[in-house]
Amino acid sequence: MARANGGQEQPKKSSHENDFLVFGTVFNEKGFALPGAEIRIRRAGEKKYRWQAFSDRRGEFAIHVVGGAEYEMSVRAKGYQEQAQKVDAKAGSRADLVIHMAPAQGGKSK
Repeated sequence: MARANGGQEQPKKSSHENDFLVFGTVFNEKGFALPGAEIRIRRAGEKKYRWQAFSDRRGEFAIHVVGGAEYEMSVRAKGYQEQAQKVDAKAGSRADLVIHMAPAQGGKSK
């Protein structure tokens, strides 16, 4: 069977071609890495979070989202106030974030 493109296969486009990487590190109030923090991301204006990750033992996380949009990110950890931050994925291919958590009111941090 002959192919329309002269027998050459077309290279497959990667499904991650338009990915945007949200990379970050979560720190506690003393400046130490905070493992186990929950990071959730949703498109700006949406109610439901679409992406979720947890910070690793070095407090780091990485989440791939679709580029070309604005996102809202929420960071939660037991004993700390929830942090909210906007992420602009309209330009470039990566955002490097640093999140400093504050102890919850009247609560003790880990």
